Amino acid sequence: MTHDLITAPQPLAEDLAERAFRDPHRPRYHFTAPGGWLNDPNGLTHRDGVYHLFYQYNPLAPAHHRIHWGHATSTDLVTWTDEPVALVPGTTGPDRDGCWSGVLVDDGGVPTLVYSGRHGDRELPCVATGTPDLRHWTKDPGNPVIAAPPEGLDLTAYRDHCVWKEDGRWRQLIGAGLRGQGGTALLYDSEDLRSWRYVGPLLTGDAGTGRSGDPDWTGTMWECVDLFRVEDTDVLAFSAWDEGTTHHPLYWTGRYEGDRFTPTALHRLDYGQNHFYAPQSARDAAGRRILFGWLQEGRGEDATARAGWSGVMSLPRLVTLGADGALHQTPVPELARLRRDHVALGPFTPGPGPEPALDAIRGDQLDLEATLRLAPGAVVRLGVRETPDGAERTVVELARETTAPNATLRLRREASSLDPDTDTTPRSGEVPLAADGTVELRVLVDHSALEVFAGGRALASRVYPTRPDEAVGVSLTASGEARVHRLDAWHMAPVFTAPRALWP
Repeated sequence: MTHDLITAPQPLAEDLAERAFRDPHRPRYHFTAPGGWLNDPNGLTHRDGVYHLFYQYNPLAPAHHRIHWGHATSTDLVTWTDEPVALVPGTTGPDRDGCWSGVLVDDGGVPTLVYSGRHGDRELPCVATGTPDLRHWTKDPGNPVIAAPPEGLDLTAYRDHCVWKEDGRWRQLIGAGLRGQGGTALLYDSEDLRSWRYVGPLLTGDAGTGRSGDPDWTGTMWECVDLFRVEDTDVLAFSAWDEGTTHHPLYWTGRYEGDRFTPTALHRLDYGQNHFYAPQSARDAAGRRILFGWLQEGRGEDATARAGWSGVMSLPRLVTLGADGALHQTPVPELARLRRDHVALGPFTPGPGPEPALDAIRGDQLDLEATLRLAPGAVVRLGVRETPDGAERTVVELARETTAPNATLRLRREASSLDPDTDTTPRSGEVPLAADGTVELRVLVDHSALEVFAGGRALASRVYPTRPDEAVGVSLTASGEARVHRLDAWHMAPVFTAPRALWP
């Protein structure tokens, strides 16, 4: 029954984990589900020295269907242990079609999940309480705890949760969209996480009039809303959604006070657009703001089905406030524990031809760091996942216009794969430079997962070379006046070295 202690039968697709592990495009040091489908990070928390990562999970197939909550733990944000599946769709009740995204809070010592139960075309807030080790969960018999969206609102959607305690009361944001107006975050409050009073929209975006090609457009609906503070700045993060066509993560900086959020500026959270989606963050015991996002696939559905898996969790990111008032993102420093076989180069002046010293750097599990200086008009191109003949390659490009104080970061994927069913569209965004034109660049390559950090800005994407055994080269070229002060490279040790149980 829906309200019993959560159990489920073994999945039918017994070979998913084996097929997933054999896929040459499967990352080895990013977190992935044992097999099947993974999407949004959920329920992030740091409890008794353990990081808990819950996530949207289908252990039966690499498809978004009857979503469960997967669960993994780590003491170091590097190595992960699969835990029992936390939530399973009920046979009856409000979550019979899926346990969708939500959060974990501590209710007077009782771990409590607030999530969206899916039934038909409705997603409604549900609650489950857990044992202290967060391994076993019981759904509340009163689910859904909010029976319907607020009356009088013409909503395009209503799902996903951000919950926190403030002045002795619980507050909750639910992602939604007001038809003809734009995405919004609806504010509620409660004394017990079960009886909720609707307060009103915390903030509403711009009118949903079809600017779906604009990466700064805030969409017709906001998914996965996340309100948090970094230093003295409040941040309202969300994933802009538009009838299934536009997906990109954004955030407002501003001030949350009373029942309103007063924005000061809109920012892009990741320049990878739809390849990085549904981020969620949490503060750990050291006071750090840690953020994860979902790296969506960029290859065809047939290839995904054959591979037996879909979806990658981003590397955990440390989020701070930059000098320009925007968020500054870097991989957590713990990831350096995976570094092996250090190669150090520089300083040198790159030119239009390949730098021979980079022949010493090869691989599909790499961590590359560089300190670059770009004079006005300079362009630096770092190639990764290159075949010897250059037929397949992905290029991280930093270009400084002649009169611009900042640089443009571009990920050139036009030649990243010869497979016509693979997404190879480029991605780009602006990167701040120091006064002398210097920028810190870090590129993490993990088979099909690629994460780029430049000047505190992030760009995550996916690449699928058709010759993965040969696409292991690295190159660096430049035009204009550029200088590489240093370039450090490491092979990254794998975290996952064998197939894992789909149902731990």
